[in-house]
Amino acid sequence: MSNLFSGINARLRGASARTANTGNKSPTSSTSSQPLTPTSGVPPSAYAGGLPSSSNSNLSNLNQYSNHSNQSIGTATSTPSLAGLAGSGGASGSGGVGGGDLPPLPGSQSTSSLAKLPPLPNSPSLAQTIGMDESGGLRSILPTADEVLTSYHLPRPLPLWLNPSYAKHIVKGNFMTLSARPKTVEQGEWIAHQIVEHYRNLWNFVRVLHEKEDDGQSICSPTTCPRMSAGANHSFTWLNARREPVELPAYEYMTLMQRWISGKIDDTKIFPTEASGVSYALNPQLGGSGVGSVPLTQLTSAGDQPQRDWVGKRSGFPENFVEVCQTIFRQMFRVYAHLYWAHFVDPFYHLNLEKQLNSCFSHFVLTATALDMLKPHELEPMQPLIDLWAANGTFPQGSKAYEFANLQVGERLLQLGGVSM
Repeated sequence: MSNLFSGINARLRGASARTANTGNKSPTSSTSSQPLTPTSGVPPSAYAGGLPSSSNSNLSNLNQYSNHSNQSIGTATSTPSLAGLAGSGGASGSGGVGGGDLPPLPGSQSTSSLAKLPPLPNSPSLAQTIGMDESGGLRSILPTADEVLTSYHLPRPLPLWLNPSYAKHIVKGNFMTLSARPKTVEQGEWIAHQIVEHYRNLWNFVRVLHEKEDDGQSICSPTTCPRMSAGANHSFTWLNARREPVELPAYEYMTLMQRWISGKIDDTKIFPTEASGVSYALNPQLGGSGVGSVPLTQLTSAGDQPQRDWVGKRSGFPENFVEVCQTIFRQMFRVYAHLYWAHFVDPFYHLNLEKQLNSCFSHFVLTATALDMLKPHELEPMQPLIDLWAANGTFPQGSKAYEFANLQVGERLLQLGGVSM
């Protein structure tokens, strides 16, 4: 096995950051201030979650560096232009601006002193800056897989769960069949069902962490996990009664989260359980031109205003149902991230539960992204594993999880793990 991956008994807790910006939740790298060169294309920049930055740093450099030759600003027979005196890189040549016809500006330097000034630094041509090569064709300005992988600020050696040999599952097949909503099930009912199922799966793993060992301590304790974190670059806070973010030990954070999620699921005002309120999804192929083919918002009299609609309304779910569900998915994702970063080896690998953990988490990511419960930037702590699963086929093409992944980074991780492409 490649020595980039940690050993079996290695612990992942307390991995130190490789950069000075370890306190930031979104790792970034500073942009070089040197002029762009034709070989570099663009200066290295940060890419959140493996996605290229949208800032137009190349175009802004055009204002700082002008296109010019390596000659001096002026000669003994020329008068420098105003732009040249200001140091902004005015047009250069044998005659400057005006070709010596304009008189010198009052208080300006003499031509002899200007001749001693060093030439301005070379700057790329406009075609090179915007991604064109010398022949006029497009030149790739996207970062390489290694550059994006470096921007993740992963520890060395890499975590064990990024080794393809330990990123396997207990089942085979297309996980999308488990995440796709049946046509006859209403959207709100399907979201509620997925929350209950994924919550049950997740807390089966959390229960393993809460088990007491022979010394009376649990594996995840205030001593071993003083913060609710996912590696050295991501730390999660809890809002207290005054709505202030506070850092808590991971054990206490997950306990409070378990109570909060259980309280939401057990609240019949948010998750109604009355069987008479369950609705089925409308099938536009049934009913022809009758009532079954007419949207509910149009089943009102001409004088009535269209009623406000939201996901789950026909099944009795409240108007803020989607917002509550998004928060639940976000909190469950944080727990999964902590399990991988802090406890993948101990206890899950030691108990031969790593495949079960991978199966539940990949199913969770597919479902959460398919239902728009998680956004791409919220996947940052586990982005490398998502890239890996997209590259090895766990996340099928056409799924949102596959779209959110960086396929080149995943293929690079497979190569580092000794998997031939």
